[in-house]
Amino acid sequence: MGSNDLRSIKQHLIDPEICIRCNTCEAICPIQAITHDARNYVVDADICNSCMACISPCPTGAIDNWRAMPLTRTYSLADQFSWDELPAELSAEQLAALGVGAADSAVVAPTAAAAAADPSGATPFHSAAFGATLPPWSAAHAYSNLYGPKSAEKFISAKVVGNVRVTEVSAGKASDYDTHHIMLDCGNLPFPVLEGQSIGILPPGTDAQGRAHHARQYSIASPRNGERPGYNNLSLTVKRVLEDHQGKPVRGVASNYMCDLQIGDTVQVIGPFGSSFLMPNHPRSHIVMICTGTGSAPMRAMTEWRRRLRASGKFEGGKLMLFFGARTQQELPYFGPLQNLPKDFIDINFAFSRTPDQPKRYVQDLMRERAADLAQLLADPNSYFYVCGLKSMEEGVVLALRDIAQGAGLNWDGIGEALRREGRLHLETY
Repeated sequence: MGSNDLRSIKQHLIDPEICIRCNTCEAICPIQAITHDARNYVVDADICNSCMACISPCPTGAIDNWRAMPLTRTYSLADQFSWDELPAELSAEQLAALGVGAADSAVVAPTAAAAAADPSGATPFHSAAFGATLPPWSAAHAYSNLYGPKSAEKFISAKVVGNVRVTEVSAGKASDYDTHHIMLDCGNLPFPVLEGQSIGILPPGTDAQGRAHHARQYSIASPRNGERPGYNNLSLTVKRVLEDHQGKPVRGVASNYMCDLQIGDTVQVIGPFGSSFLMPNHPRSHIVMICTGTGSAPMRAMTEWRRRLRASGKFEGGKLMLFFGARTQQELPYFGPLQNLPKDFIDINFAFSRTPDQPKRYVQDLMRERAADLAQLLADPNSYFYVCGLKSMEEGVVLALRDIAQGAGLNWDGIGEALRREGRLHLETY
């Protein structure tokens, strides 16, 4: 925006009080106007074009904040990184004193639709442009933001009723994936959640600057009626973080806190969050789940809900397909329980990238091997696709869907747009 000659803009800002640092906004921004440090997510006023692509996907509404500011006085990235709360809006008198009149306005740029991929390869492929911001038409109504910094109730105290390790590797090595299945009882306070939603955990203590730790987001791994059916409880899949993305030793504040919890401990929970990454509820709807690591949490929730519906005999589900990636079999959460699911209930495909003496295989490789089946599902308007895991997987997965569609003679332009418009392709990567 810095190149226009208007005297003021509506500067786009992110509220640090209710942001849960889920990375959705940064991942979906088509022009890389959003960035973050260890504390805050921020918007660069010199890059942001107000395309609004990031607004709907934000699970908390933290992204939907604006301030009228003179072009020469916009909040810098350094300003935003230092905030614990948004600054107050400038009054009309304050703006007038800065030379901004009531008639001044800002340019609203074209939407992010132009950033969508051109199959010819003439423009960069932007996978997030195909991600839906609306839920499936038959999804159940999701409640969100019931508890949090700006709610009547700041948080609920949930009791730990289970903490089970769900990977096989030995503890104590930075290279190991020590992943836990943690069960929380929410007591007497209502906490309705759906498959695909998430919660925030407030770890105790303060950071290096003496400020309370911000909430960490975790996807819910249990179905809507609870890990234990009929009780006000839920489960999470948490990986102990012992190294950063560059392999340097580091102890994740929330992940280590969560993995070390004992039965009977209490944790502070906010949320729930999310209203689009939800599963379809109409009969014969198909679900394709593509995930890595702890991105399996929402997939476990969806699978378990469909399993319970099937056991009840009151619901006719469609096809379930799972593409699940990890470095090795031992590092893949829930590997044992997945083996016990009936083959006529779910079609499971594993990809391991670090198996000794074996070639590296990723989820997109498996998808291409199953191109014939996926092409049929892409052509079916009752099919829904869910992607959850590390950001690095997203582009490869969406490219695989595009190539599979084109290889089957399908029109990817039409299908890709329909997947986005009809809430049938959901991307949740971090």
